[in-house]
Amino acid sequence: MATHKYAPGQTVRFSPSRGEDGSARGIYTIVVRLPEADNVPQYRIKARTDGRERVVREDQLERT
Repeated sequence: MATHKYAPGQTVRFSPSRGEDGSARGIYTIVVRLPEADNVPQYRIKARTDGRERVVREDQLERT
């Protein structure tokens, strides 16, 4: 079982995987930690620019 690296309220940079919407790249805030998928922690994040939320894998995030 993996451990989440990021906490709710923390600011992160989201980089979509190849084949995903590249326009979603940018600065987000962690909203909530979610259960793992394939042993990779997941998060719900919220965009700083337009407030849109999305669910992402931890390996798509980095600290700012």
